[in-house]
Amino acid sequence: MENPIPLKRISQNVVFRKGDVFVLFGELFGRGYATGLIEEAKRAGMKIVGITVGRRDENNALRPLTDDELQAAEAQLGGKIINVPLMAGFDLDSPAGTPTPTDLLADMTLESWQTDKLDWDHIEACRTVGVERFRNSLTKVMAILEDMIPAGKNVFFAHTMAGGIPKAKAFLVIANRIYKGRGARHMSSQTLLDSDMGKLILANFDEVSANTYHHLIELSSAIRTRIEAAGNQVRYTAYGYHGTGILIGDEYRWQTYTNYTQGYAKMRLEDVARKAWADGIKATVYNCPEIRTNSSDVFAGIELPLIPLLLALKKEGGGAWAEELWQACQERLADGYTVEDTLQKIIDLQADEVMQPFYDFKRWPMPNSQGQSDLTIGTSAEITQMHKDSKVLISDLLSTLVVEATGQLIFAETSNPTGPVVWLNHDIVARKLNSTHESNADAGVTEKVRMLA
Repeated sequence: MENPIPLKRISQNVVFRKGDVFVLFGELFGRGYATGLIEEAKRAGMKIVGITVGRRDENNALRPLTDDELQAAEAQLGGKIINVPLMAGFDLDSPAGTPTPTDLLADMTLESWQTDKLDWDHIEACRTVGVERFRNSLTKVMAILEDMIPAGKNVFFAHTMAGGIPKAKAFLVIANRIYKGRGARHMSSQTLLDSDMGKLILANFDEVSANTYHHLIELSSAIRTRIEAAGNQVRYTAYGYHGTGILIGDEYRWQTYTNYTQGYAKMRLEDVARKAWADGIKATVYNCPEIRTNSSDVFAGIELPLIPLLLALKKEGGGAWAEELWQACQERLADGYTVEDTLQKIIDLQADEVMQPFYDFKRWPMPNSQGQSDLTIGTSAEITQMHKDSKVLISDLLSTLVVEATGQLIFAETSNPTGPVVWLNHDIVARKLNSTHESNADAGVTEKVRMLA
């Protein structure tokens, strides 16, 4: 892909209605983009169905949720969960009596991991076992789901599976240095990718983040055929990340977090959507703006592009509500600091010479560098220190609003999607937030800001 394709229109839902079925293909855990999409499905009156990745017992064997776990998960989701474990990835799979990839990584040390080699024939055998396990379980899930979708209903499949980091002690230390290390603690992300450990992790990312979208589309074909034969619609969405257009100076410009190691899998995810689209299946990957989530918090500095959303809100016609939001952000800062101060730090980072090579969309995902890491991680730390409470950040508030807006945009756009891969940049997010909230601003701070400020 030569250039990102931005979503420019704010669509209206023209397909999904009360009684239709929304399937969350990925378990709902804490903060994340999926919460906004689920809220839109509920608002439309759709029936919510979820799945579970299952849990591991004391021997690392995969099991369904217990009754108590299932009850809690269904309460959080607000719908019915099909209790068949759909853990993706192969890091804990292997042919019987042989070590898993995680076992092999456990033998690597901080002194040896760069030169340690893996038996790739064995790794491929583990991958085969993991994929077969996942597809067999997914086949069971689809058989159950078939009976949960009445005739005459539309279906929305929302893929949210991502990640796949094996639990290896050495990697946890390495990741901390790559994503949070400055100065002498900095480590090149390329060093990891050149190692066998890195190659294994990338392969597992592919299985979790990308190939599961293919399995979902393929193994739901019977459901899709039945629904479409009756004149109804089936849609598929997935969450991508491939950088975001944010306001830099007077224009929206693509930028990215470096190094986003999962980026290779996210590009494969886009390829899955393009293949499905070419086959006449409405599957779309939405590349969303950076937010803070339980998983993204490992990437120090990934939250920095959130703060310029305040500028986009003003540029896109924000009025009283945007001013109230700005003030809510100001109230999170310690005495002596202003929102303008935080924005200036980000502006300085964006303009720094060391960052200029990283604005090349065609070279994504680039490896990190010493200067880039020091600047990004250092700016993140400085802005965090400007807050009253390091656990109550401006980026937390803005993350929640981005989740809200992307949920609304994706839900409506998916009813009549324009293509297999689109970017939700700050301009369209700001326009959506302004259109949603400005009419409420006269009554004072909106409920969303009041709850989070």
